[in-house]
Amino acid sequence: MDKLDKLLSRADGLLSRLESILPGAKPLVPDWQSSAAFRWDHQQCTLHPVQNFQRIALSDLLGIEDQKQRVRQNTQQFVMGGTANNVLLSGARGTGKSSLVKALLNEYAGQGLRVIQIDKQGLIDLFHIIGLVQGREERFILYCDDLSFNAEEPGYQSLKAALDGDLVAFSDNLLIYATSNRRHLMPDYMQDNLATKYVGDEVHPAESVEEKVSLSERFGLWVSFYPFTQEEYLAVAQHWLIYHGWKQGLTDEVRKSALQWSLLRGSRSGRVAGQFARDWCGRYVEG
Repeated sequence: MDKLDKLLSRADGLLSRLESILPGAKPLVPDWQSSAAFRWDHQQCTLHPVQNFQRIALSDLLGIEDQKQRVRQNTQQFVMGGTANNVLLSGARGTGKSSLVKALLNEYAGQGLRVIQIDKQGLIDLFHIIGLVQGREERFILYCDDLSFNAEEPGYQSLKAALDGDLVAFSDNLLIYATSNRRHLMPDYMQDNLATKYVGDEVHPAESVEEKVSLSERFGLWVSFYPFTQEEYLAVAQHWLIYHGWKQGLTDEVRKSALQWSLLRGSRSGRVAGQFARDWCGRYVEG
């Protein structure tokens, strides 16, 4: 009898999963109190809570004070029930774009903020997500990390319509925060610029250029991130060295090693500084 019960239980679970991915299936309503962060599963058309969310604080993000202030202000307005904009964070890799979104969740989760991470394939399911969050008291950020498109991808048109242009109203308690290394979220080609026309003193961009700009400009707030200067990079490295237990400060030896690390990586960024600190402390800080 026990074997039969187990078999029936497994069959019931399989049927539930199949039902969730059938066309027209309604996504299961998650327990919004089980976590502050969720991932959208495009295959199963459902949300999964993220239990071990990265506990990074706004104070850990150095060298991006202006960017941090602008996005924090927008998020605070949103959490407090005011109007706010969808946000595009673009620019140099490893400078804190994704970390800023995580830190904002940690800052405002206690006030009802929730983050739903989604990849570009899942963007065609936006209407499902809007249905799940509409009317709830929590405030939701739909988080798209490292986003870029080709124009023929289905998620591109879904996101473009959702941001501005769809007949269906976007939920008042949902914003989209996207990070990208590309300002316009799409690749730039030389032929696009060659197709630009000049009529007298006026410049008429090619239709392909206009199409690329049309998506990014639907984000109300653009925030750009730039490569760190040498001193900014060293300041971030020192912060993470202290965090990981290094007590001897930024000595000449540590400074030299940190700069060599950045040269080997071909980048000066917060991410690279953090990686250096973990390597250094792992070798020289006693457990």
